[in-house]
Amino acid sequence: MKRPRWLRRPWQVVLACGLAGVLLVYAAIGAFNWRHSEDLLANPPRRQADAALVLGSRAYLDGKPHPCLTGRVDTAVALAKAGLVRQLAFSGGVDSEDSRIEAITMGEHAIASGFTGPMVLEPASTSTRLNLSLSRPLLLAAGVRSVVIVSEPFHLWRVERLVKMSGFDKSFDVQYAAAPTSCWQALGPFSKGALREPAAIINNAGHGYLF
Repeated sequence: MKRPRWLRRPWQVVLACGLAGVLLVYAAIGAFNWRHSEDLLANPPRRQADAALVLGSRAYLDGKPHPCLTGRVDTAVALAKAGLVRQLAFSGGVDSEDSRIEAITMGEHAIASGFTGPMVLEPASTSTRLNLSLSRPLLLAAGVRSVVIVSEPFHLWRVERLVKMSGFDKSFDVQYAAAPTSCWQALGPFSKGALREPAAIINNAGHGYLF
């Protein structure tokens, strides 16, 4: 009796099962992250803070400031206009996709949006982990002791873990503000950044940054 074809090539079965397992884990992380994003959007910061720290993302798209980035800035400016923060800090270095400095792009957009208060720019970081570590001394030098960290919803669970693991929350009283950018409103968990985030979580966890 002939063996089934799949038994004649067991390595293909192992490979298929492995890929299915990876996809299931990826989907589970994405679903968890989406639920956490929705919780953050439903619970914006309520306590006053010294500053809003806006984390960077791709600076430009089709020759214009990227709406995923400017949406983060808009959320921070709204916090300032509501009296919840008195200054803004922007963290992000040279974008590998367009060679623009994210922090400068964010600062320019804040000014164009009517923000006239003090700003702190951190123009060297190239990752979320560096956003926090390089911003810390600048914020302390500016007299900041309480911070609202602003980013898109999908990004903030990883940010929360990095804050705890790095001791950032030992230097500052930290709150989080999920930015409902036009990218998030259009695609939610299916936006490019949200779909890439599980891979970033797995990568950071593998390096011991999250746990």
